Amino acid sequence: MAIKRAQLSRRSLLIDAAPVIAGGLAAAGLTLQAYGNAPSSARSAAGPEDRKMWSGEYWAKKGEVSLYIYRKRLGAPQPGEALPVLFLVHGSSVSSRPSFDLSVPGRGEYSLMDKFASYGFDVWTMDCEGYGRSTKTQSNSDIASGVEDLKAASEVVARETGQQRFHFFGESSGGLRAGAFAMARPEHVQRIVLVSFTWTGQGSPTLAKRAESLDFYRTHNRRPRDRDMIRSIFTRDKPGTSDPAVAEALADAELPFGDTIPTGTYLDMTANLPLVDPLKVRVPVLIVRGEYDGIATEEDLLNFFRKLPNPDRQFVMIPGATHAVGIGTNRQLLWHATRAFLDAPPRLDLSAK
Repeated sequence: MAIKRAQLSRRSLLIDAAPVIAGGLAAAGLTLQAYGNAPSSARSAAGPEDRKMWSGEYWAKKGEVSLYIYRKRLGAPQPGEALPVLFLVHGSSVSSRPSFDLSVPGRGEYSLMDKFASYGFDVWTMDCEGYGRSTKTQSNSDIASGVEDLKAASEVVARETGQQRFHFFGESSGGLRAGAFAMARPEHVQRIVLVSFTWTGQGSPTLAKRAESLDFYRTHNRRPRDRDMIRSIFTRDKPGTSDPAVAEALADAELPFGDTIPTGTYLDMTANLPLVDPLKVRVPVLIVRGEYDGIATEEDLLNFFRKLPNPDRQFVMIPGATHAVGIGTNRQLLWHATRAFLDAPPRLDLSAK
């Protein structure tokens, strides 16, 4: 998707101007400290309008498990080029590409990958163990397993991009995976966006209902997942907040991978919360909640938010949205909030004297 030069992200302007700004600030006794922005020397000289969408497929190995990785960006990778990396982590019931690269002809843009690639990001995602194109095993693919998946994937991303730190975007149980990864491997995380995240699950009507099947989750590593279940993602919180055609497109994209899905994240979210300690997530955090989310209660998220140690944090409520924020009618508000957070200007501090 082409973008006119006048509409380029302010990230490019801020980064390119950083040496000049730093010089002026030094004279005034100020220092420039960047949080998660690539240095101007690593940016591509070509603007987004000069390049076409490029995609690539990769595989990571986690022992005997093969993990499918997918990547999109504007233009093929070039030696010495370092676009900001955004890694998307899927949730419990749908694999990576249907979640983040969905095509719904005639209904507008639904690909988060395309949208953020058009903003100038190098966008990656992965099927966790037992999902999509990745190896189907006897594992229930719980949150701990997802953290190991992300460790394996981060090695591939680092090798291919030459970068060690990336932005992470986790949706629902993908937020739990991303948050737990930020605790385990903070050196790989620049900024993290937790969408439809849940901390303790306190007050969640959806999790209370789901807990009725707890014995099944404890004794089965996979659960049924058919077209009706995928449709229910869009209707269980607040009907009318999404286009019914999107549910059908999502089911069409996901069901070729089978009619069962791992139970691990359902078990974790009904019996093992909390799994992410806010005091151990030290990177900048954006928390996003849909107005009608039946899993992530506002009180639960605000309690988590208050405990985050990094002052560079934001809490955003998306009006007219449910737990399925990313593929709902008001998804553009999610894109806006996420882009603004990832494009945040560098922090300024008074220099010590």
